[in-house]
Amino acid sequence: MTAENENQADLLDNILQLTRQLVEQRLTLSTSVPGEDHVPYAGRVYDSEEVVAGVRSMLDFWLTLGPEGAGFERELTDFLGVRNSLLLNSGSSANLVAIASLTSHKLGERALQPKDEIITAAVGFPTTVGPIIQHGCIPVFLDSDPQTGNVRVEQLEDAFVSGRTKAVFIAHTLGNPFDLETVTQFCNEHALWLIEDNCDALGSRYDNRFTGTFGDLSTQSFYPPHHLTLGEGGAVNIVRDAKLKLLVESFRDWGRDCWCSSGQDNTCGKRFQWQLGELPEGYDHKYVYSHLGYNLKPIDPQAAIGRVQLKKLPGFGEARRNNWNTLRRLLVPAEEFFDFMLPTHATSWSPEGFQWKPGSPQTDPSWFGFYLLVKPSAPFSRTDLAQELERRNIGNRMLFGGNLVRQPVFVHLKRQFEESGKSVDGPPFRVIGDLLGADEIMNQAMFVGVYPGLTEESLEYVSEVILDFCKSQSMLVA
Repeated sequence: MTAENENQADLLDNILQLTRQLVEQRLTLSTSVPGEDHVPYAGRVYDSEEVVAGVRSMLDFWLTLGPEGAGFERELTDFLGVRNSLLLNSGSSANLVAIASLTSHKLGERALQPKDEIITAAVGFPTTVGPIIQHGCIPVFLDSDPQTGNVRVEQLEDAFVSGRTKAVFIAHTLGNPFDLETVTQFCNEHALWLIEDNCDALGSRYDNRFTGTFGDLSTQSFYPPHHLTLGEGGAVNIVRDAKLKLLVESFRDWGRDCWCSSGQDNTCGKRFQWQLGELPEGYDHKYVYSHLGYNLKPIDPQAAIGRVQLKKLPGFGEARRNNWNTLRRLLVPAEEFFDFMLPTHATSWSPEGFQWKPGSPQTDPSWFGFYLLVKPSAPFSRTDLAQELERRNIGNRMLFGGNLVRQPVFVHLKRQFEESGKSVDGPPFRVIGDLLGADEIMNQAMFVGVYPGLTEESLEYVSEVILDFCKSQSMLVA
């Protein structure tokens, strides 16, 4: 090593050491008092190692997705035990690309076509459903079970239409795995694509196997409230079929046919020997496009941060489970006012654990939040409770979009169809049943936080506020 290189190495070491000291000092001085300070429902959990990794990557100044991205993709692939994981700039983009990849002409007869139907859940986040409509397909909404928050799988056969139903795209609600045994069997019997929206469930297990590993594709979000964070970021997991990797990669990377990584020019060894479309033979493969794609990559410093976070993921999941169990135990006195979420296939909860349906698989959620379903007999509404929690500085959220068909955008799509005299080729979506469960969740459900940054003191404060509110409302009614 030359003297100049040694000097640069020393400078880098000094910069990173000072960065570490600064972050550790800030974190040491950062204290929170429940009641005086906000108790968030979610947030980033990090230490100096994430910041040092990000700074090191910025100083390398690769910027676009590069060696850190390749490392993160490889490590996430190994963690889940899937064929490949590809990084994107958000979980919403991951959902978009997952659907887009299944429209590829390279899939032949299995490619999704406009007006094909995709079964999904009425309750959830809109970007699970948006890509279905954006690609000309028709979402078919199933009801949701207020006890688990997940889709009612008994409606799957009612939703199926031979020749029209082509895929199932469902999220695991608040980290609670949906009934994967029934859904995968249904998809296999009817030769349907299965996409798991695993954005709220990274690290959850179904029958001792990670969610996100059962379908053809699955998606992740790395936004700060999620199980690990890159700031912004997401991923598409290719579970088994290697050809889907090329399609996902193509739609993520401008729609190009070339699979060279950024900074590489001739991975296939025949960059100037292809003849595709009506292009002249030998046209540069790096500028051949097989799809109408996007540019949805994150940047390399994000991946550097994510690699540190990924090492902490098992501990994050354990903290989420412990925090959920702490709140559940503390809120036993409120059982007359709330129904609490049960994992799929569980029949009840006790301080010793969950009880399970005989012969069913067991689930182990890495909880995204603590779900509260206000009983109709309670002397207060969900909104009353949400306002009290807000007043007492406790973060809370509805269960995302609630019943999505009640959202303005879907009301508008339905009205647009009806005002057209129903002359257009079919409605924008279909609904199975009356969606009473979805309405119940929309009207009565909310959740508070269980993320790893919450302390025992914070959880006790949250439970005390909820219990005090229940007591005060009961006394008002009496």
